[in-house]
Amino acid sequence: MTHRRTLAVPAAVCSIRPDLRRHLRDFVADDPDALVFTGAKGAALRRSNFQKAAGWSASATAAGLPGFHFHDLRHTGNTLAAGTGASLADLMARMGYGSTRAAMIYQHATTQRDKSIADALSASIAEERYRARSGHDR
Repeated sequence: MTHRRTLAVPAAVCSIRPDLRRHLRDFVADDPDALVFTGAKGAALRRSNFQKAAGWSASATAAGLPGFHFHDLRHTGNTLAAGTGASLADLMARMGYGSTRAAMIYQHATTQRDKSIADALSASIAEERYRARSGHDR
């Protein structure tokens, strides 16, 4: 069964589009059921063959991220998306999940987001205090 999703790519990283197009042209069959990423023999990419085939550990260490796992990218991306204030339904659609439980696994609280929430609450409280003191109706 084919599952297709269209995702908007953030403008800040649109420079990856030519690389994605080149990958699709060079490595993906012109078939709606074709896999986008495969192992060396064309089979589905699995954790067991990906780590070795891609040299992930060595690449992550060379990038200054020893111990960084490929799946950490999913956690990072979804945490950043959640930090934008997207609704749970928006996040579920972006992640391709049908259950809230699965989507919630990939969300993590951040200190930065907590500060943003506190700042927004402070602004709201200050506005209400001003209205109460100045006698303005809501």
